[in-house]
Amino acid sequence: MIKLRDKKPALLLIDIQKGFLAEKYWGGNRNNKDAEKISGILLEKGRELGLPVFHVRQSSVNPESKLHELDPGFQFNDHVLPQNNEPVITKNVNSAFTGTDLKEKLDQQNINTLVIAGITTNHCVSTTTRMAGNFGYETYVISDATAAFDRVGINGEKYDAELIHLTALANLNDEFASVWNSEKLLKEL
Repeated sequence: MIKLRDKKPALLLIDIQKGFLAEKYWGGNRNNKDAEKISGILLEKGRELGLPVFHVRQSSVNPESKLHELDPGFQFNDHVLPQNNEPVITKNVNSAFTGTDLKEKLDQQNINTLVIAGITTNHCVSTTTRMAGNFGYETYVISDATAAFDRVGINGEKYDAELIHLTALANLNDEFASVWNSEKLLKEL
């Protein structure tokens, strides 16, 4: 039986930036508070196996944003700092594929399998995963290496971060990607 590692998947770390530690700014009540730490464990394993790693970061055009390039929050979280010439993809929208050369870089390396971790589950992780699936990549989203915040609905109702997270993953699973937890991924690698 072929293992996931034999497919030489690329690890895509999406927006794991210090700005997301400002929980209140993003809506509060963040779930998966260890998402960055778990992403760091996945990164270490990926490096150990010599897998391609791509670091994606959001560069907000809003100068007040915690992800604006002049804000300290723009920096990568300490658990996932790029090294050894690992590519850094900077984007201004939700998808890591839009307005970047990510797809070209993946195609140049004949990568057809992606493992995605990052923040937030319902925004940039979801949008990138949907595009990856539509492009035909075999895609895996790691549930405990992603996180969400509380959201306010269209009628002012409050939705809990865990509910947002779980419904975002449910919408991706078996449609655009396979949703696994980090334990399953580490066993498969």
